[in-house]
Amino acid sequence: MCGIIGIVSHQQVAQVIYDGLLVLQHRGQDSAGIVVCDGNKLNLRKGNGQVSDVFHTRHMLSLVGNMGIGHVRYPTAGCSSSAEAQPFYVNSPYGITLAHNGNLTNVDELKRGLYQSDLRHINTESDSEVLLNVLAHELQNSGTLNLTTEEIFTAVSETHARLEGAYAVVAMLTGKGILGFRDPCGIRPVVYGKRETGKGTEYMIASESVALQVSGFDLVADLKPGEAVFIDIDGDIHLKQCARVNSLHPCIFEYVYLARPDSIIDDIYVYKARLRMGVKLSRKILRQIPQHDIDVVIPIPDTSRPSAIELAYHLGVKYREGFIKNRYIGRTFIMPGQKMRKASVRRKLNPIGIEFKGKNVLLVDDSIVRGTTCQQIIQMARDAGANKVYFASAAPPVRYPNVYGIDMPAAEELIAHDRSESEIAEIIGADWLVYQDLDDLIDAVQKGNRAITEFDCSCFNGEYVTQTIDKDYLDRIRNMRNDSAKDTGDESLNVVGMDLHNNI
Repeated sequence: MCGIIGIVSHQQVAQVIYDGLLVLQHRGQDSAGIVVCDGNKLNLRKGNGQVSDVFHTRHMLSLVGNMGIGHVRYPTAGCSSSAEAQPFYVNSPYGITLAHNGNLTNVDELKRGLYQSDLRHINTESDSEVLLNVLAHELQNSGTLNLTTEEIFTAVSETHARLEGAYAVVAMLTGKGILGFRDPCGIRPVVYGKRETGKGTEYMIASESVALQVSGFDLVADLKPGEAVFIDIDGDIHLKQCARVNSLHPCIFEYVYLARPDSIIDDIYVYKARLRMGVKLSRKILRQIPQHDIDVVIPIPDTSRPSAIELAYHLGVKYREGFIKNRYIGRTFIMPGQKMRKASVRRKLNPIGIEFKGKNVLLVDDSIVRGTTCQQIIQMARDAGANKVYFASAAPPVRYPNVYGIDMPAAEELIAHDRSESEIAEIIGADWLVYQDLDDLIDAVQKGNRAITEFDCSCFNGEYVTQTIDKDYLDRIRNMRNDSAKDTGDESLNVVGMDLHNNI
């Protein structure tokens, strides 16, 4: 899970990219980067840390240019931090910079081909650098200095033919324009929009519509699966379908947790989808426990709040805010390493004792992944005086790892793996536990756009939409993603705001 942004403008773009990255910060807190193009000169700043850590006034003043791309990252390769901040750069051909959200599932095969056939060297463990070099090789095959839009789209088509997995990409061709494209299954989100200025039309590409909205861009559309968009240096936009596709399979976990509630993804309002999840969950509780004794519904902030509001309304019980959140602690789901996640929960949330004392409390969360966070929160509720503590998840049990760009752990580290709901309830300390049914989750999201017939639900059902995921691959990612590997990561790499380059 990362955030990407690209813009072609008639004025300086660094501040607009910065503002967009700030509202995409929820998609990654490990590193951030911006590269802008000033004629044929690239100006780049990237480093580990959040956006406000990496970019200060002196850095912004050096980011001169009328088009550029940006990225926020969280690690998906099992390391707690690294020097693999994006965007990446390759000088040949043309000078290309690239930012990527997703995960390539055939990266080892691609690396071999890049070295043995394409004669290209990969300097990091990032699949984004691999993707960049694949695209660069296909663009180089055009064999022309004056690259046409059609030749760019041909290179994208050839790139699609070599890649497997999930990817939403924004790339900048120095002095030529900004390119965006989406994987043939449309797993990871990417949208584009425009705004009118006194100097003409400007275009932006981003992971979520909220990045457009914050800078006054109107949402035009999501990129279709396999579709590419190229915005040339003059501000003209070109679109083309560059891969054969069967259907759209957006990641359903975007609607559960990943995306901001004020975003629109594939014509589905994320906030409305989460409200509907609460309605579905209330109906399940009323079916299973019609004589419940819940006194109050309390969300675990922030993602679960819309679901909890609707759940409380349809159960006919009070809704209350029971936890105060420290806004300066990052999202624990995307914190690398189990030790850091455990240490963060009590610093992140503090209970309001009066809302718990002597009451039967239903806590609502968007999902349960490892179970460590909800276990500690349930104990906090009991310590605050709750009589009974029930727990509801707006998502089904997470039983399988995600291979498409979400760093969910090895299956054995998922609390729902090979466990019943009653066993999970006992482990986390809940008096009872209820999960959303997968069919209900799908219907809650799909109601926003009935044209979408299938979603990627692999973390819930183990069905991987690219159909190339086997046991060997899952074993490899288990070894990379398990928490013992993360907890032994090289902390010396955790340098905030490192100037990797000023001018390329």
